[in-house]
Amino acid sequence: MKTLSLGDAASTKRLLPLLAVALVLLGVWFGWSAWRQWRESGQSSQLAAGRDRVAADVSALLAKQLAIAQKATQAPAVVGALQAGNFVNASEGLAAAWPGSDHAEVAAADLQALQAGLPATGYGRAGVAQAALASGKPVAVVARDGGQAKLLIALPLADGAAVALAAQPAKPLIDAVAKASIGGGYLALKQADATLAQVGDKALEASGDKTSATIKGSDWTLYAYTTPVEPGPLGFGLAMSAIAAVLLLGGVGALLWLRQRSTQLDVVEEDAVVAPTESDEPTVGDLAAQNQTAAAAEAAAKADAAKADGPALPDPSIFRAYDIRGVVGKTLSIDVARQIGQSIGTLMHENGLYDIVVGRDGRLSGPDMVSGLVDGLRRAGRNVISIGLAPTPLVYFGAYHLRTGCCVAVTGSHNPPDYNGFKIVVGGETLSGETITALYTRMAEGRLHEAEQPGRLEERDISDDYIHRIASDIRLERPLDVVVDAGNGVAGDLGPRVLEAIGANVFPLFCEVDGTFPNHHPDPSEPHNLEDLRHIVQTRKADLGLAFDGDGDRLGVITPQGHNIFPDRLLMLFAADVLERNPGAIIVYDVKCTGALAPYIMGRGGSPLMWKTGHSLIKSKMREEEAELAGEMSGHFFFMERWYGFDDGIYSAARLLEILAARSEDADAVFAEIPESISTPEIKVPVADPHAFVDKLVANGSFDGARVTTLDGIRADWADGWGLVRASNTTPVLVLRFEANTQERLEDIQALFRSRLRAVDPALELTF
Repeated sequence: MKTLSLGDAASTKRLLPLLAVALVLLGVWFGWSAWRQWRESGQSSQLAAGRDRVAADVSALLAKQLAIAQKATQAPAVVGALQAGNFVNASEGLAAAWPGSDHAEVAAADLQALQAGLPATGYGRAGVAQAALASGKPVAVVARDGGQAKLLIALPLADGAAVALAAQPAKPLIDAVAKASIGGGYLALKQADATLAQVGDKALEASGDKTSATIKGSDWTLYAYTTPVEPGPLGFGLAMSAIAAVLLLGGVGALLWLRQRSTQLDVVEEDAVVAPTESDEPTVGDLAAQNQTAAAAEAAAKADAAKADGPALPDPSIFRAYDIRGVVGKTLSIDVARQIGQSIGTLMHENGLYDIVVGRDGRLSGPDMVSGLVDGLRRAGRNVISIGLAPTPLVYFGAYHLRTGCCVAVTGSHNPPDYNGFKIVVGGETLSGETITALYTRMAEGRLHEAEQPGRLEERDISDDYIHRIASDIRLERPLDVVVDAGNGVAGDLGPRVLEAIGANVFPLFCEVDGTFPNHHPDPSEPHNLEDLRHIVQTRKADLGLAFDGDGDRLGVITPQGHNIFPDRLLMLFAADVLERNPGAIIVYDVKCTGALAPYIMGRGGSPLMWKTGHSLIKSKMREEEAELAGEMSGHFFFMERWYGFDDGIYSAARLLEILAARSEDADAVFAEIPESISTPEIKVPVADPHAFVDKLVANGSFDGARVTTLDGIRADWADGWGLVRASNTTPVLVLRFEANTQERLEDIQALFRSRLRAVDPALELTF
């Protein structure tokens, strides 16, 4: 055997090219990294310069408009008309002196004229006018007015006795950002969390490095997001990567010199060379092709067999307005859950989405439903992150925290123990209406994607991450004693842990997770379910009682004196808190809420917006309007400010404790400041087809002297009260609610509704 030595020219010739190639690859790697870091650093500098330039331009545009506004309010026609108390003439004078305005007016400080004309007069106008009066200085916000984004400016006049306001085109401000040359990255002008204008790659908002610049004379902020400058190999920065590239590529030249030198050594080894012979044996490529053909034929045969004798289609009635829900053993089974999972996975496949979070509530059927769901998702090639036993808000949080944008909460919510269901988010959108029924259509038409390889399954516990996220933002200024009634629902573990983490002293009541709900039904919207909580709060002299529903996305509240705070009044407290930091913000509420809510929000500078009942519908409307807060009479609350915009009873409880702990008064004194009329809880009347019933009522009913809204059912508002009847989208019942200034007037409104309901069905059983 010949021993290889440094003088072996033949061996050197074989080794040197390999070493040269390795050094070239390393040199190119370090060189590419140096170039990339140089480019990204340059983009960051260019974006910062663009940010400052745009901030200066927007500040100048706003300053110019405010100067024009100030000059217009000092016009003789305006001043003279105000002194005479003639607001009509003052408005005409303001419009003449304020060029370029789409609308200009002067209103008395009580804002009655603005409020009486709603919604035609615009919630945004009312909100900015109130904000200017409250602050005593000019206020500028961008809000929807006449269906378009407008720059709304308001200035207090006559020592706060009046206010001037105008709507200006917002396009110059938006164009100043949208047309900016930034070279790369993402630039966004924001009013609180609402994006007014943007340019660049929005995806960087979630992953990029952020800097900001304030806009003078406003509450606007200009944010700049750039691609993070990633370090090079071995953590090298720009300079070290460049040096390494030069040294490595220089080493290639040295190796080439050595190779030339080795050719001068006349050492030749004569080895026998055997030429390759031809063979009839199949090559590796031939075998691979044969295997692929066989696999394809087998997959096609399986697909044909599945179509021929696959599982029966689910009952279409379980595909409801906001989610999928049915009775286990009747309309829900593991096979149904599997089909649902594969249909969801198919939708994800069509949208290029791969990862999904799955969690379940404490119902006894939960493990089976999750098993079938996960199997279906994996069949469609989706990667499942299972977080186990989890309240619905934790599942929603997982979609954000783990950056999947997709999740399914397996839950029957507040329904009886034999129910279960699926709340679904795909690509950040909560499925509802047609997107829910489309899942069934895919199954019926056999359009279910089946991947060549099943998706991965991973188990994670993210409860500590959820607790840390909330506790890092909310800390109570003083400890509060709180009784928590989870109704044996799935929030029984996580809810108390969160509240203790923010500084509360928690006494748990029915917090053991038990899917049979042995103590009472986990539905805080039903007053009789809060009697145990009321008793313990008063017995222990606690600061507050909190109740969660079966999956933890709704909240009920009992005060120290035992008062049940209806969710619409609780929404007023949340709205006042949010509007302190976000003047002019849109607050969304459902048709079941109190008539006092809209004027309360406007009185604090906000823009109230009534919308349809339903957690998925509310979330969709919030995104559309870029609202900061929303709430439903059922106890769902949605915070976009400081949170993610999904309904979360646990987080809402933490925000409530934060507000109360900052006050010296007890909860009863705080809520005494919130308007309260005489009202009923939700009244449920069973009917076979509630939607058909409401359609007939809308077609035939009349409510003399009332402002009638048919947004969701039929709601009739008078100056001293209102009534509502709508069709539930989850159970076969009519949902009614009434409110009035006096008990006598409440009974009159109820009597009128009884007559209208019985005109549709004389046999209808009414208990109100």
